[in-house]
Amino acid sequence: MGENKPQKVSIRFFGDWEIRAVWSDENSKWYFSVLDIIGAIRKEASYEKCRNYWKYLKAKLKKENSQLVSATTQLKLTAKDGKKYMSDALDDKGILMLISEFPSKVATSFIQWFTMSEETIDGKSKSKAYSLFDSSFINSIEVGTVKGLQQIHAYIFGGLYDFAGQIRKLNIAKGGFQFAMAAYLQDSLKQVEAMPENTFEEIVSKYIEMNICHPFMEGNGRSTRIWLDLMLKKNLKKCIDWSKIDKKQYLEAMKHSVVDSTMLSELLKNAMTDDINNREVSMKGIDYSYYYEQEDDIAE
Repeated sequence: MGENKPQKVSIRFFGDWEIRAVWSDENSKWYFSVLDIIGAIRKEASYEKCRNYWKYLKAKLKKENSQLVSATTQLKLTAKDGKKYMSDALDDKGILMLISEFPSKVATSFIQWFTMSEETIDGKSKSKAYSLFDSSFINSIEVGTVKGLQQIHAYIFGGLYDFAGQIRKLNIAKGGFQFAMAAYLQDSLKQVEAMPENTFEEIVSKYIEMNICHPFMEGNGRSTRIWLDLMLKKNLKKCIDWSKIDKKQYLEAMKHSVVDSTMLSELLKNAMTDDINNREVSMKGIDYSYYYEQEDDIAE
């Protein structure tokens, strides 16, 4: 891959464990971080311990003339400190070979997640969300309007839900909270659309009110977070680096935002960046946005 060409990167979430991935144009496929997978399987957060285990395992496999060692390649992956380092990576076939070295319930659960996650509605819509940021269509989306939000929803869920881009006509609730009643939804959406978006505080308030409306049957959070970022980019030349926002804190802040926006405002403000044209920030934003919606059902 050329040094000057932006990398196509992705973060997959196995429960709360990050699995970094990078696309190889040369081989036309994704490669995944070996150390991230070892950490996820062994529930080990220490980079050094994961590296030492991989060193031991690689030596063992080399003695056994395993094809896994020769299948390993090195690619640049972004670390916690924001810098890129050459890291051992494997493609999907190599990952399945690696997982076979871990005969455990968690390994079995990982295989099920790894082989099925791309085929789910979430997996397919996430790929479409990636392509949205790479397409010229994103420049034609109306910013801060209901139509703009419908355009986003229709793009990432088109062909996956028959109601993609359509305002719901049924009442919905989540966690005991009743979202805007369908009978009054159109009026509520007009009021939200008319809200100003000149300052950070105004934009956050508009985002909160749109969340309360919850205009679609599914996919509201993922669509509205993109809608929020487009408002921030247009009006403040900023966006949110969602990778800096903890999932549990974000979900809790969203719950509280109905009565008090302080917690959510602080989370968003602390994660603001002016690096609005950084492709990796956009891609990580999608990764984390989908992670927020992911159910915590990974086997222990």
